[in-house]
Amino acid sequence: MRFFTLYIIALLTSLVASAQERTVENRPYCDLRPMHFGVIVGTHFQDLEFENVGAFTYTDADGNQQDALVTCDQNKWDSGFQVGVLGEMRLTDYLAFRAAPVMYFANRHIVFTDYKDLDAKGDYTQARQDMKSVYVSCSLDLIYAAQRFNNHRPYVMAGLAPALNLSTKANDYLQLKKSDLFFEVGMGCDFYLPFFKLRPELKFMYSLGNSLNTNHAKTLKDGSKLKYAGSVSHARSSIIALTFHFE
Repeated sequence: MRFFTLYIIALLTSLVASAQERTVENRPYCDLRPMHFGVIVGTHFQDLEFENVGAFTYTDADGNQQDALVTCDQNKWDSGFQVGVLGEMRLTDYLAFRAAPVMYFANRHIVFTDYKDLDAKGDYTQARQDMKSVYVSCSLDLIYAAQRFNNHRPYVMAGLAPALNLSTKANDYLQLKKSDLFFEVGMGCDFYLPFFKLRPELKFMYSLGNSLNTNHAKTLKDGSKLKYAGSVSHARSSIIALTFHFE
């Protein structure tokens, strides 16, 4: 998060400094093309917000009723990376439509705390799941840009991003759905360089539905995992992404 904050400060400082006087414009006609294409690379963080069910009763592998009180949380964020391509269509002088197929690679660390089971030290027992995450997403965004000044042009964007989850595993404690839909909003700035246009962009992506596969507990063959699988009723995915577009 500190890295993203420093990025915003550096971007604003650069824009203010460059707005003092006119300079020679690089690639002055590139925004007049009806279509243009590019590549995408960047880094991001993925998060899961869980809704725990609290105390509940489940049927174990032997058919017995068991009481459970387990909480679930993602205890840390690891940075991931994304790669993709983009195609952008000019609608007006200030408005554009962008389609960007992107693959997101990351890892989520999930911790379960069992409040009905103590270890040898008298602490609540915990179970952990490293949830590998691979999303194939296609962002469909509207971009509204300010008027170009010198070799900079800031903009804001918003859109939808349907996504496929390629990393589901049958034996995990929790399992996410194979498809999801994200709402995304962000901001960025075009930097017009002599041979290409560089576009750093910071965006926030929020899942519009329940990302959790609530039927996963019914398919688990390992009975010891049932109390963990049944501890969560809802999960919402979110992504904070810093992306660099080369066009």
